[in-house]
Order: sequence, then structure tokens, then C-alpha cells
Amino acid sequence: MMPDYGSTFGKWRAAAGETWPAYTRHAFVEGMRDGTLPRAAFLHYLVQDYIFLIHFSRAWALAVTKADTIEEMRLCAGTVNALIDEEMKLHIGICAEAGISEADLARAEERTENLAYTRYVLDAGHSGDFLDLLAALAPCVMGYGEIGARLKAEATETPYQDWIDTYAGDDYQGVCHAVADLLDGAVARRLGASPENSPRWAALCARFTVATRLEVGFWDMGLNP
Repeated sequence: MMPDYGSTFGKWRAAAGETWPAYTRHAFVEGMRDGTLPRAAFLHYLVQDYIFLIHFSRAWALAVTKADTIEEMRLCAGTVNALIDEEMKLHIGICAEAGISEADLARAEERTENLAYTRYVLDAGHSGDFLDLLAALAPCVMGYGEIGARLKAEATETPYQDWIDTYAGDDYQGVCHAVADLLDGAVARRLGASPENSPRWAALCARFTVATRLEVGFWDMGLNP
């Protein structure tokens, strides 16, 4: 069963159409599920995702400055902490087991697909408002939660169990639900009880879809180390 991450995410997810399953059921994801993903591809992805998380943390920190309320600020700051203190530990730990040190991660060259995605998210925050930034951030947060929950239910005897357990785990799922509440509250506060009737709605859906398309590109990159 797909996790319930709130009303706003569900509507944006539906608006993304086939782009969403292209991301959440990508060949890279399915390779983790059945264990056929080459280890070299997975490690390459982890190195790039480590770099991604640095920029993603900066984007969530930017969200603190874009927020209107203390509660919004608190939720955004908590997400920054979860990314830096928890999610990045997974990358550091798995890479260390493969002989890739944290210093190696810091020196890694950023791939073009990574640049495109992270700078798109940061630009959404710098050029737009809080909702623009959240629409660009949401596909990664919620998508990984959805992928983790599904793979946890479907995967058996896969070498990528640590990755699956992290994103299916209570801590990460808690982040997803907190962000879902943040999205619903922020949209209702700014666009009212019927946000689909707002002239901004289509643009926010489009921003979410573009970020989802960039997630697909990130998986594509992972398959080509």
C-alpha cells in the first residue's frame, strides 16, 4: 500500500502523470529491489547522492528563511537536521565499507545531472517563494519514502537492504509525514481551502513535475557510472 503523505502531495503526484512511476519504478530502483543492480552503479549513485544531499540541505535551510511561521521554520530546520545527521550517515557508512572515505566523497566530481537537479531546486527557492521551493523539494523527500516502503514490502534477500531499511524506517517515514503536514498547511495558508482554484496551482504542479523528471535523470545517471 502506498503511504499517505497528505492531500497536497497526492494531488501533485497525480498531476505528474507517468513521470512519477518513471521515477519511483525506475530500473535503478527495481535493481535494488531484486538485487540485480551492479554494485559499481550503486556506489557511484551514493557518491553523487552525498553531494546532492549537501545542496538539498542548503535548500531546506533556505526554506527556513522563506517560511512565514515559527512552526514552518521548525519543520524545515528539523528536515535539515535529519538530512545531515541521519541520511548522510547511510552514504558515509556504506561507502566506507567499500573503501571510499568521507574525504573521497568530499572530493568527488559532481555529475551534470546532479548539477541540473540541485541548482533547479535552489533556483526555485531563490527566485520563487516558499511554495515554489516546497514543490521542487517534495519529489525527493516523498518519493524516497514511497520507494523505501514499497521495496521493504517486496524485496527479499537483496544486498541493498540497508538502503531500503533507511527509507522505509520509522525515522525517515516520520520526516515524510512531517513534510506532508508542512505542505498541506503551507498551501492552505497561502492558497486557501481550494488551492486547485488558485491561478498559481498549475505552475506549482509543473514545478513538482520538473523536479520529478530530474529525479528520473538522477537514476539514469546512476546506471552509467
